[in-house]
Amino acid sequence: MKNRKNKKHQNFNPVQDLFEVLRDDLSRTDLVQSVKREIGELKEFMLDEGRKRELESMNTGRQLFVVPWWLLKGMFYKLVPVRRLLVVAGVALFLWTPQQNPGEHQMQIAGAVLILLVLMLELKDKLLAHEELAAGRVVQQALMPERTPAVPGWDLWIFTRSANEVGGDLVDFIRLGGNRFGAVLGDVAGKGLSAALLMAKLQATIQALVPDSPSLSRLGQNLNRVFCRDCLPKSFASIAYLDFQSGSGTVRVLNAGHIPPIVFKRGRVSEMAKGGAALGMTHRATYHEQRVSLGPGDFVLVYSDGVVEARNGQGDFFGDHRLFDLVKGMPQQISPEKAGEKILASVDRFIGSAKAYDDLSVVILKRKE
Repeated sequence: MKNRKNKKHQNFNPVQDLFEVLRDDLSRTDLVQSVKREIGELKEFMLDEGRKRELESMNTGRQLFVVPWWLLKGMFYKLVPVRRLLVVAGVALFLWTPQQNPGEHQMQIAGAVLILLVLMLELKDKLLAHEELAAGRVVQQALMPERTPAVPGWDLWIFTRSANEVGGDLVDFIRLGGNRFGAVLGDVAGKGLSAALLMAKLQATIQALVPDSPSLSRLGQNLNRVFCRDCLPKSFASIAYLDFQSGSGTVRVLNAGHIPPIVFKRGRVSEMAKGGAALGMTHRATYHEQRVSLGPGDFVLVYSDGVVEARNGQGDFFGDHRLFDLVKGMPQQISPEKAGEKILASVDRFIGSAKAYDDLSVVILKRKE
């Protein structure tokens, strides 16, 4: 065992390992697409709407000079004061030319080291943030229900996929006692950590209020009251809540600002009526219960805007028409899981190598045959 470890240690060659890593990076088939995507994301993050409008009026030649300057300027001002000073000192030393000993480059080396130090500090911050978001993702996934909960008389499939490390979409399954159950899909405005925190708050509020709400309309009013009271100004969330029982084909629906669910009934596809205002939009919002009766083989599909607003590399949206055509072509006997996977595969094919800009969530509730 000891000899094997020594041999492994002797074979360790950091220069060779570095070249192997770089070789693997250069051999990637999506290298060009990755570079374009990274530059696009950098421009999206660093440039405000005014700068973007200015770019539209410029020719390509001018953009090649203006965009790098804007990006460097934007990144410089986003640094903390100490790091800005280090960058200025590093650039000054790197550009300084010695007068007495032109062959010595200690100042240039010192300047390069200062700039490298700032890059390392920024990388350290990013890695720490990434670790914290990864830990948040683990917690968020632990709060999610199982993908196919067992419900007598029903087949249920629940899915969510975040565009970033953590997401603002909510999917949940609630056992209300006896033969009554609930499933909810929500979408908190915004992205990233702030949306994820509001999502966790909304999930806890729904679980607390649902069992004791005398009606879905009252549930909507209570959720809106809590959301308006406890959340940040201008923050809002949409939800579609399904309430169903094991011995009945009737599904009661509360829609608060969400995309109307799709109903697949006897081979025909329709869209439910629009609901009330999104939670947090106004204190005076009112909500009404909707109902849909499903026979054996019928199902209701609830989805987030991450499905229909998925974009490909050309900026085209997946759109409602593609989703409706996809659902129309599904056989009556298809399971919710297979139907959901078919939707996801179609969206992924449409996106291709483009980056996902929004969370994607789907809930499908089907009456067993």
